[in-house]
Parts: sequence; C-alpha cells; structure tokens
Amino acid sequence: MLPRNLPFSRISVVGLGYIGLPTAAILASTGVEVVGVDIRQSAVAAINAGRIHIYEPGLENLVKRVVDAGLLRAATLPEPADAFVIAVPTPFSEGPEQLTPEPDLSFIRAAAESIAPVLKSGDLVILESTSPVGTTEKMAQWLQAVRPDLSFPQPGGTVVTDIHIAYCPERVLPGRVLEELVTNDRIIGGLSDTCSTAAMGLYHLFVEGDCIVTDARTAELTKLTENAYRDVNIAFANEMALICDRLDIDVWELIRLANRHPRVRILNPGPGVGGHCIAVDPWFIVSSAPQQAKLIAQARAVNDSRPPYVVSQVEQTARTIDNPVIACLGLAFKPDIDDLRESPAMLVVKQLASKHCGTLLAVEPNIQALPPELSALGVELAQLDAALARADIAVILVDHKEFLAIDAKQLSGKAVIDTRGLVSRLTNNTDVFRHSVSVPDLTRESV
Repeated sequence: MLPRNLPFSRISVVGLGYIGLPTAAILASTGVEVVGVDIRQSAVAAINAGRIHIYEPGLENLVKRVVDAGLLRAATLPEPADAFVIAVPTPFSEGPEQLTPEPDLSFIRAAAESIAPVLKSGDLVILESTSPVGTTEKMAQWLQAVRPDLSFPQPGGTVVTDIHIAYCPERVLPGRVLEELVTNDRIIGGLSDTCSTAAMGLYHLFVEGDCIVTDARTAELTKLTENAYRDVNIAFANEMALICDRLDIDVWELIRLANRHPRVRILNPGPGVGGHCIAVDPWFIVSSAPQQAKLIAQARAVNDSRPPYVVSQVEQTARTIDNPVIACLGLAFKPDIDDLRESPAMLVVKQLASKHCGTLLAVEPNIQALPPELSALGVELAQLDAALARADIAVILVDHKEFLAIDAKQLSGKAVIDTRGLVSRLTNNTDVFRHSVSVPDLTRESV
C-alpha cells in the first residue's frame, strides 16, 4: 500500500460497471480513498456490503478487501474529490432517418453535469469512456456551462486553468481486467500539457505499463482504431467462412494452413461480433468521417450479417424435424464471461425464438437467470447435459470452457451447427461422431 502523502486524497469514479468498478477497486488498493458513483441503488448497496454486481475473476475479493479497509465506498450522488474518473457507457443510437448509427453521448454529459457542482480549483477530470473524436472537448464545454466561475482548458491551450481535463481510454480484456488495468500501457490525452501531467500522476498510482502522452483527439481515435482494426480482421475471417461454405471447403482447415505463413495471422470466424467495444466503436469513426471510413463500414455490415445467417441455417435444419428441440450453447459475447452486451449469440437466440423454430434451450454456465427478453419469448435456461440429452439440434455459439469438455458421443445423431469450430477441439472426438452430424456443411461453415 502506498503512503498517505499521495497527490490525491480522494478520487471519485463515476460509473461502476465492468470498467469503473475494477478501476475504483484498484485505485483504492493503492491507499487512496475512493468514492464510486452509480445511479443504480442496487449496485451501490452491493458494493458497500463488499459484494459485486458483475462478474470478473478476482474482483469480489478485491472489492471486499478495500471496502472492509474503509478505502472504497459507493454513493448515488457525486461528492467532492481531487480527481474524477468518468467510466460510463457510450452506446449508439439508431433511427430510420440515420444512414449509420450515431454515438449517444447522453451518459457522458449526464456524468459530467453531475460532478460539476462539486468541482473546485485544482481538480482533475478524466474521461475513460470510449468516445468519438472531440468528446473530451465537448465535456469541457458542458462543465464550463454549469460552472462559469471556474476556468476550463481549451485544446492545445497553454494557460493554466482551474480544472484539468484529459482522455485516457481503457484497453482491457474481459476476464483479465484486474491484471491488464495494471500491466497494459495507457494512452493519455490531455487538453493541455498541464492536464496530461496531472493525469499521469493519477495513472502512475497503479499502472506498471508505459503511460504515453498525446493530445485528446488522437487518444480518442486511438481507442476507436484498436477496435476497428479487430472488427475489420474478424470481418475478413467471416467473409472467408462464407466463401468456404460456397466452395465446400473447411474454413478452419483453411485458416490453420494459411496461418502457417510467417506473416499471416487470420482471426477466427464466428456468429458475429459482440461486446460493448468492437461491435460499437467502429461506428463512431464512420459517423465522424462517413466518406472516408468505407472499409470500416463494410466490415460492420459483414459482421452484423452473421447472426441472421446463423438463424437461417438453423431454420433450414429445423424444417426437416418435427417439433425440434434446439439447444443453443452460449449467450455471452465471448468465452468464459457473463457479459451479454451486444452479444451475437443473444441475437441469434432471440431471433430463433421470435420465429418459433422449435423448443429453445439456452445453455449459459455464467449466468443464473435468463434475460427477461428471452424468457418472455419462451426460451428455457438449461444445464448442458440436460440440454444435449433433449436436443435434436445443437447450435454452438460460444466456446466456453465447459463446452470444450463435451463428450462427442453426446452430439451423436444430432444436427450440429458449429459457429466456433469447437467440434474439432472436443477432447473425445471420434469418426463416429463426425459422420453422425447431419448437416456437415453447416458445421464446416462455423459462422
């Protein structure tokens, strides 16, 4: 634990979700008093009791430790602090009049305006939420409008102001958040050099990676670029999967062979792209520069087309079976987490339920109850073994570790639509199993 003569006696983290809560807990573990702010009373109550409302390995133990030590507490309203870290969602909005989804900055604006009344001269405000280029500048303007008695920085300004403002995006992998918050490099984009220096002081409390300084607009686009890069490469893999399906080629064998080239690293195809970052952030670039971001927009179109394609394959198979029971393996947007945000697996199950293709069983080992939108459509949450015993069709949507332990005999005689290439990785795979799959072209497709 660091000594108490720290540059910040109290830090406030606004937004206690998948990034905000781990950040607040790690900051508190350095010895700083941290006040987390969230509008959800249930989340605040859980944290103050030393519990967590989200799942992340190691997080519950850490939260309990810092809460018990009196270093972390949660509240529904902001309190005075020396530094404020804003980590709230940045979804996109869609409407019939919009050519592309537009970023919704209402959560960021609400967070900024909520802390404005408690700001004092010398405070630091850091935006961590993934944001379109120019959002940090807008945040300074929103704060200035509420607090005209304080001075706020202008981009590239050299005058020292009352409030320091910077942008520093998170760059972590769900399931490894606590580790990567500490070890990953951080990009720090202040609205001025003084702002960047102040932000560096906060991140040096816990970051072991490099803290690299740039301007706020470049920092904002850096985060968007990282996720757009992934999205474009996944789209390439998904398009190759479609081509392989058309040409009767095993896409997984193709990628394995192509990746033996020393300068080729094709990613894995799948049922789409999910999560709050990769499925959303590229649209922020497209909305800012629609005429220039054509490849990025096309990649989004390719990846967004995947869930409907999987649904069509399941529908086609279900028509050949009377009253089929369909087991959908996985709802999360990636393996071994409970995060369902922007999950293509969720979308597949929801569309299948709305089309009444058969009895739908959802297997998701990382959640305790189905989301209301699925249970309202008649989807049943089932345990893996029970679901496979009942199923006529198995749709593999996520490669959770539990699914890798499936005995291939459990799938024998069923139609298997494998969107993750899991069949070839099963520990007890057999030729008997492979020959029993009634839709081998769909298994190969692994959308």
